[in-house]
Amino acid sequence: MDRMAKTGTTTQGLRAAIERSGYYPALVAEAVEAAVGGEQIGSYLVHQETTFDANEVRRHVTVLVLTGNRFIVSHTDEQAADSSSPTPYATTSTESVKLDRISSVVVSRVVANPEAYTPGTLPREVVLTIGWGAVSRLDLEPAACGDPNCEADHGYTGSSTADDLSLRVSEAGDGPDTVRQTLAFAQALSEATAATATPSGATR
Repeated sequence: MDRMAKTGTTTQGLRAAIERSGYYPALVAEAVEAAVGGEQIGSYLVHQETTFDANEVRRHVTVLVLTGNRFIVSHTDEQAADSSSPTPYATTSTESVKLDRISSVVVSRVVANPEAYTPGTLPREVVLTIGWGAVSRLDLEPAACGDPNCEADHGYTGSSTADDLSLRVSEAGDGPDTVRQTLAFAQALSEATAATATPSGATR
């Protein structure tokens, strides 16, 4: 039994989820294990996605892990042979983010027939967007005043949105279990970031 499997049921579940994805499980698991180290895993999400790039079919997998102190994201994708490599290859990257750095956790739900919605019904689609300041999107548009006849230049107005990671899952494409796991991970991450935001000296 390897070190990853020894740390507890949640870690065993993560390894099993990585193996079920069937996407270079030894490579993905090793990268995640190295990033997690000896910390206990509180929640995780494994999401594999297939995309079409011109005439090529490409797969990639994203693994999200929540520990007591950190949010870890690992991404692995495959590349066809090119000028830099005569054979196909895979690239794996991991990023470790302290929980107090996470600035936003956005969960968008798409629900069919909202007029007949029953609490607890699984959304048709979920988009999880997490921001921690590494990437920001700036949306600008010309500013205007209240005078419809004014032709003066009022400069620009806009908004900055944290958009470091955006992950979309659907019941049709990924299955209901993945949708549930995405919602559960989002809730766990939201609760963890709220706990780190508790004022110093306050009771958690």
